[in-house]
Amino acid sequence: MSADASGLRGRLTDGLYGLGWGAVKKLPEPAAARTFRTIADQAWKRRGKSVLRLESNLARVVPDAGPERLAELSRAGMRSYMRYWMESFRLPTWTPERIKDSIDIADVHHLTEGLDAGKGVIVALPHLANWDLAGAWATTDLKIPFTTVAERLEPATLYDRFVAYRESLGMEVLPHSGGAAFGALARRLRAGGLVCLVADRDLSSSGAEVSFFGAAARMPAGPALLAQQTGAKLLPVTLWYDGPVMRGRIHPAVDVPREGARAEKTAVMTQAMADAFAGGIAEHPEDWHMLQRLWLDDLDPRGEPT
Repeated sequence: MSADASGLRGRLTDGLYGLGWGAVKKLPEPAAARTFRTIADQAWKRRGKSVLRLESNLARVVPDAGPERLAELSRAGMRSYMRYWMESFRLPTWTPERIKDSIDIADVHHLTEGLDAGKGVIVALPHLANWDLAGAWATTDLKIPFTTVAERLEPATLYDRFVAYRESLGMEVLPHSGGAAFGALARRLRAGGLVCLVADRDLSSSGAEVSFFGAAARMPAGPALLAQQTGAKLLPVTLWYDGPVMRGRIHPAVDVPREGARAEKTAVMTQAMADAFAGGIAEHPEDWHMLQRLWLDDLDPRGEPT
């Protein structure tokens, strides 16, 4: 694709997202829900690359499912994914009361007790349900500010839209830029703060290898490394939709092994995080929004998504 064509596609993408944030939040909620469900169903019927990848990923999560069950799951998955986008476009207009009434998180004491200890807390989540809603709940209902990172998107204006959106929900957003982001996150944790990271897909191709639903995958090593370096607690969190409410669970802390080299400790901790994610995904596979390649044997020979 030429640079001009790529630039045009980027501007169109940015414009569409801008339209979403500008128009969708003005629709009556029932109309918005119907619209996004229709979009989900149409995308599912077209059987494009993203839908086929979602279905392939779900086949690993539910290995006993036949073609009909996988089709049902992928359709429900696309509806869940479009619900995430519908809610995200509308979240900046939600009142604190609306946010509180839309979410129910179990075992919050793991989070509050960790913060009360003064050493910081790292929350790690997979792409389940609506992690932005969980973040808005933390900042509005719990009154806990936190820091996260965002993947740099093209064009830059689109990345800026995502940053502005998440900052409007009370989050501090850092660009996903390797060591610079890691150092800033470590400083926030040493000050007793909260860091939240979506951590079921490695964006660097240098993450820790884990066994995930019986096959090798890579997940970010950052959460485990931050916990080792700062003494912060590492808490896996899983989310799922239950009718009009999103529910979730804050899992017990992943312990830092007493013995072993840094890499060995990181591998053990990242595996424990992956196991917590797998439990939540297995219980609610239709809410796992993984439309990209994840397992190592699905990547190309260089270890990159195709």
